[in-house]
Amino acid sequence: MRKAIIVWGGWKGHEPEQCARIVASLLGEDGFQTEVTNDLGIFGSPRLAHADLLVPVITGESLEKAHADALVEAVRGGLGLGGHHGSLATSFKESAPFRYVSGVTWVAHPGNIIDFRVAVTCREDPVMQGIPDFDYRSEQYYLHYDPSIEILATTTFTGKHDPAASNVTMPVVFKRRFGAGRVFYSALGHVAGEFDHPHMPLILRRGLNWCARRQL
Repeated sequence: MRKAIIVWGGWKGHEPEQCARIVASLLGEDGFQTEVTNDLGIFGSPRLAHADLLVPVITGESLEKAHADALVEAVRGGLGLGGHHGSLATSFKESAPFRYVSGVTWVAHPGNIIDFRVAVTCREDPVMQGIPDFDYRSEQYYLHYDPSIEILATTTFTGKHDPAASNVTMPVVFKRRFGAGRVFYSALGHVAGEFDHPHMPLILRRGLNWCARRQL
């Protein structure tokens, strides 16, 4: 049985514990043994070697360099790393090793909670299969991202809330490979209520399944 560790913490506005438990429930339905914890020491724990997937649901916080380096090596060795919205993009923003492995950094969300369109750009990918372009209401994330990512869905900023972002097309969903490991990210899911959207949780659970450690 595959094992997933979901670790939550940081800014309460993202409802980290509630979201972590929803993610655990989704993964449980997919056959994962799940562990939900708010112990940030897990990033430097030998337990990562026995996990197939790590899902941080964390906004902010700090990460010891030794723990960050251990995580990088765990993913390089095959551990899956995945997250949504603030997870990965806003986690441990001062940690260069974490930024390196996550491949994404949040920098802005012009207009805060707004309506925007998500365009599926890789319809043949199993993560996005059968999902049409769709409307979404949340924070439209402006990101800095690694050039190695494989973009599965995007959004285009109108410039209404910040002319500097006008006509900029930004990844919303991506995946990437990091050594023997895989990384998945979806910018959707500001709060737990967004898991009620018909496409948001399906994209996330498919992506997390994709990035979990390959088992022999």
